[in-house]
Amino acid sequence: MDNSEIITLTQTHVANTYARFPIAIVRGAGTRVWDANGKEYLDFVSGLAVCNPGHCHPKVVEAIKNQAERLLHVSNLYHIGPQAELAALLCANSFADRAFFCNSGAEANEAAIKLARKYFSSRGVDRFQVITMKKSFHGRTFATLAATGQKKVQVGFEPLLETFTYVPFNDLVAIKEAITEKTAAVLTEPIQGEGGVNLPDDDYLKGLRKICNDAGVLLIFDEVQVGVGRTGRLFAYENYGVEPDIMTLAKGLGGGMAIGAMLAKESVAEAFGPGSHATTFGGNPLASAAAKAAVEVVIEEGMLENCRTVSSYLIDRLGSLRDKYSFIKEVRGKGLIIGMAMDLPALPIVNGCMERGLLLIGAGEFVLRFLPALIVTKAEVDEMMEILTSVLDGMSVD
Repeated sequence: MDNSEIITLTQTHVANTYARFPIAIVRGAGTRVWDANGKEYLDFVSGLAVCNPGHCHPKVVEAIKNQAERLLHVSNLYHIGPQAELAALLCANSFADRAFFCNSGAEANEAAIKLARKYFSSRGVDRFQVITMKKSFHGRTFATLAATGQKKVQVGFEPLLETFTYVPFNDLVAIKEAITEKTAAVLTEPIQGEGGVNLPDDDYLKGLRKICNDAGVLLIFDEVQVGVGRTGRLFAYENYGVEPDIMTLAKGLGGGMAIGAMLAKESVAEAFGPGSHATTFGGNPLASAAAKAAVEVVIEEGMLENCRTVSSYLIDRLGSLRDKYSFIKEVRGKGLIIGMAMDLPALPIVNGCMERGLLLIGAGEFVLRFLPALIVTKAEVDEMMEILTSVLDGMSVD
């Protein structure tokens, strides 16, 4: 089938919940993808920060093939070897002692919210409220939708699940004022992704940790988009010298396979006992084998170092555009999650680049987001810049 045939089938039979671009991606390798008509694209979206090692990394593909020949699925009522190995790998390379596996970032955040409540209820303490940040994004289930500090994704689903309070990102005073005797946790992305690639001030996360400690409140980091190497460290919190009590992962964790995880310190994780939380498919043999391979290649193949090196180059190249185009306001980011804030809508630029063989995405209406695979090269940054500038040359502020 070609693009038009796949698009027709989609429009006829698939729920219309996405504003899809008019191409169908059918193949990927490294930093490149191809559509059903055979057109090649340089991919600076990476499945929305999912394919961190690149599309179809050979070791991830090999792990999937080998596991598929042995065992696709078995219930979590039994011990699962690849799941146990993945948990050990994540805990050995993080603050955490325990991991709970699920299928997505929203599910991971659901688990984190439930654990925070269970932690206090198991101690006979009446704390259940969660503080989150304005412009945050935590998922589309009812709990994570309510936790998300963006009204646009909540419209039409009211009444929302209660006991979430929203405060501005980067505002420690607002956090202090929002905490009450009912507060169980503060939930934040170390770097806001969907909200516009918003970075924390240098002292923000450390200050947040101290406030939570002083108030006896749990600190949860949503690293669904920024974890597993995206910021140049295996986990984003490592950039800021602070550890959470609970962390959530998904996207880049599986290298392309669907898997989520909630990691926690033992003192917190022990609140979850048998029957307190569960999922049928979470951490199944196939997804766990893929995720273990994906994390290993990020650690072992120099991708973290490459991410930091190419990040500096990419930010410098994008920063140089501010002198040329008056509508570019700011370039901000860490590692290979970078946003370019503009006075122009991002979508026309995304569409123009796609027509020229480059995939980009927005982060809100006026921010262009760059999420290439961690294996991206400086030469590919130059290639991206050539296409991007050819599009920007035709843009102007009305």
